[in-house]
Amino acid sequence: MSSKVPADLKYAKSHEWLRVEGDTATVGITDHAQHELTDVVFVELPAQGRKVAAGEACAVVESVKTASDIYSPVSGEVIAVNPQLASDPSLVNSQPYGDGWFYKVRLSNPTEAASLMSPSDYQASIGA
Repeated sequence: MSSKVPADLKYAKSHEWLRVEGDTATVGITDHAQHELTDVVFVELPAQGRKVAAGEACAVVESVKTASDIYSPVSGEVIAVNPQLASDPSLVNSQPYGDGWFYKVRLSNPTEAASLMSPSDYQASIGA
């Protein structure tokens, strides 16, 4: 497993990543998280238009091993979900920082992103 984490992202202790672009953020799970889950077979995404709060469980990932809640790293409104995951949930495993993203949220409190971990802090937290 590669311990390399993209430098342009912020990270939650619960292993979600966040890519902020203006007032919008894309959310997914880290390579470390997908590796721990093993083969992802189903992803339940939040409904478009749903308001989420930082730390709130808002999605579920099912793998051959377990089902895990996915927590929103920030507060806001879900403005898009990844339609590819319905037909190909394995994208979470093969491209966790690319096509395996989960949803996009319009930030209601952009300062929350600043409290998330930097790439180096996240790597340290997973012992990488």
